[in-house]
Amino acid sequence: MAVNVTDLKRGDILEMDGDPWLITELSSQTPSARGAATMVKAKLRNLRTSQGLAKTWRGGEMVTAAEVEYRTAQFLYKQGDDFVFMDLTSYDQFTLDSERLGDSAGYLVENLELKATLFEDRVIALVLPLTVDLTVLDTSPAIRGATAQAQLKPGTLQTGRQVMVPSYIEPGDTIRVDTRDGRFLERAK
Repeated sequence: MAVNVTDLKRGDILEMDGDPWLITELSSQTPSARGAATMVKAKLRNLRTSQGLAKTWRGGEMVTAAEVEYRTAQFLYKQGDDFVFMDLTSYDQFTLDSERLGDSAGYLVENLELKATLFEDRVIALVLPLTVDLTVLDTSPAIRGATAQAQLKPGTLQTGRQVMVPSYIEPGDTIRVDTRDGRFLERAK
């Protein structure tokens, strides 16, 4: 399906040379000169090879949107460097390695439901929920009375991922983390 480049948004998946490419960053520039066309700049990541690409188009150019399907899936367990998932529609299991998952691996806890992105009947990517609740395994002791400003300290989560947490968070606390940028949001209830 053809799409005008000015209608693209971050997270869209394009098909170029038979491969699916995810738009990770997108910006547009409108030059002040008369008659100059809007330029759309994008950073893309190949969902098969993880290769990166910077691309620039003139406003009005058409690109091909990849025909992808989204299915609900559940993370089951980790086995070495592989992560095992189950398609909740067909109950088929599939495996993705940590290299393909990238940063997403740091948010995966058993039984987490997410969306699997399929291209030509193959899982090429995962769409995580916007937030996940994770337990803090290790963090330094609270900093007492240093300043009135909110202070952050590194905290190691149950998945091994590190995030900056407020000074009042202690090991054993469950926190809510934004999966888009890895930010601490709040203490989970």
